[in-house]
This record gives sequence, structure tokens and C-alpha cells, in this order.
Amino acid sequence: MSNDTSAHTYTVLVTGASGFVGREVVRELLSRGHRVRAHCLDAAFARRVLPKADPARLTILEGDALVDGELTQAAEGCTAIIHLIGILREKSGGITFQRLHIEATRHAIAAAKAHGISRFLHMSALNVSEEGVCDYQRTKWQAEELVRASGLQWTIFRPSLIHGPQGEFMQIAKGWVSGQEQPWFFIPYFTHGIEDTRVPLGGVNPHDPFVQPVYVEDVALAFVNALVRPTAIGETYNLAGAEKMSWPQFLRFMRDHMPGGNRHLHTFGIPGAFAAIQAKLAGFIGLGALLPFDEGMALMGAQDSVAETHKVREQLGLEARPFRSTFRTYADQV
Repeated sequence: MSNDTSAHTYTVLVTGASGFVGREVVRELLSRGHRVRAHCLDAAFARRVLPKADPARLTILEGDALVDGELTQAAEGCTAIIHLIGILREKSGGITFQRLHIEATRHAIAAAKAHGISRFLHMSALNVSEEGVCDYQRTKWQAEELVRASGLQWTIFRPSLIHGPQGEFMQIAKGWVSGQEQPWFFIPYFTHGIEDTRVPLGGVNPHDPFVQPVYVEDVALAFVNALVRPTAIGETYNLAGAEKMSWPQFLRFMRDHMPGGNRHLHTFGIPGAFAAIQAKLAGFIGLGALLPFDEGMALMGAQDSVAETHKVREQLGLEARPFRSTFRTYADQV
């Protein structure tokens, strides 16, 4: 792991600053001597979760990034923007991929241009593409396209599953591995089918997807290292951890090393395509919110979430930490 020691400092507008990744990015920026304008929906919550700092170096701004001009006002006096706003699942009240991925990005780019801010760092995700398997991936791709066409000095990050003690996934996994949350009797994950081409009309065999979880602090390091490195301008970086494992291996390790884990519970693969259909049907009859996943999450969960990390090592000086040893350091904090 390596920190850039450049003396150049920025005043950075961080959108989504009180989120799981945002609070770590803010902490890392402050530790390097940068000034931060932390934009969030709830200032009281942000004051609880963000590090304590000199008000001259950390300003907490409450507002809605989807309101016209909101981010433009927040960006006043800034020399860079780190845009982290995103959702994994749509909710009622206008919490949609279209608005949070595409429109929020459009507002952030407009804020940069309004103040002549050239440096723009953007959070995306692995496996996004124009032909993505779900709206999450496709709207993330469209947001990337806006960034690439902006004329700004951009850098895009595509992380795998981000882990850390405060992460939403870890809270869900804790319920699964302890048997305290549905499905109670097993630990679920999604599988995808691989057609058996050895014989004509061969069947479809289930395949356990692989994942390379990346530690949230490493994600923050990547953003802040890239901020001060001119070689990162115009680059897209995959962010993945040092260990590649199957989902059963990943879940069993958490079961065996998390306080309260029930070793009698076994992992069980659910075909992602089947689960996606069930989620879609549940949504049609108004029961989608009762499921811990939606159609897109089932389809994405069945994909491999792995990537080469040599580019991050070579260009950003970051050696991502392995999952197992890192998880042991915080398992009792989940």
C-alpha cells in the first residue's frame, strides 16, 4: 500500500460524503491535508459519522444533489469533485437509477463547469456496460459516458464488492451467517448456468460465481492517490481485492469468523435467473420490497465480480489488501 506524498492540496467537493465509501474518502482526504466540502442529505447524521476536523478544513453541507443548482452552490471555492452518489436498488419516493446515477452525475458535471473545476473523479462499478444485465449496470454506464464526454480531467473507478464493518452487505451477511435473518436455514448466494457443449442439446450446469472483495479503505486510498496524479487523468480503474474466491468460500469464511456465526448453516446456490423472475413477479404485485434483493441484484449476483489489479498497482501505487486477513481485523465490529 502506498500514499502519494505530493505537496499539492485541493479543496474537494465530495458528493454522497456521509455514505459508506464517502466517509472513508473524506477521512483520507483530510489526512493528506486537503480541504473538504462534504455534501450529504442529512447534516446531523454526517456530523456523527464523519471525522472531527477543523471547520476551516471540513465543511458539511446539507442538500439534495438532484435539485437544480444545489451542487453548483456547494462546489463554490472547490478545485476538484469526487462524485460518489449511487444506489444499488430503487425505492419509492423517486429513488431511481435514472435520477441517482444519471441526473445526479449530470448535476455534478454542471457544478464543475460552472466554477471552472477541471478535476473530476467518479464512482462506477465492475461489469457496467451499455448491454448490462440490468438497469443498475446500464445507468452506471450512461453516467460514465456523461463523464467521458464532459471535457473534464476525469478518472473513473469500477469497484468489486466493497467490504468494511459499516457496509450494508456486511450487515446483511451477519444476519445470514447467524441464521437471524431470512432465509434462516441456509446462507444464500446466486449462481449462473453454463451450457454443457460436450454433447448436442447438453444441459445447463450451475456455476458458482467468483468475487474479489475490496476493502473500503483501499477504495478511499485509490481515489485520493488518483486525485494528485496527472497520469490518472482519462483513466478507468478496476478496484478489486488481493483474493479471488467463490461465493461459497466467501460466505463460509464470514460464517466461521464472525461472532455469532452458525457453523451448522450451509451455503446454498439459487439460480440468479430464477431469482430474478421471482423478484420481478413480486414487484408486479407490490411485494418486491419484502425481498432482500430485486431483479437486477439477482442477475448481478450471479456474475463474476473479479478484475486485474496491476494497473492500480502500477499507476496509483496501491496494493489492495486481501479479504481474509482484513476481515479478521473488524469481524467483531460488524
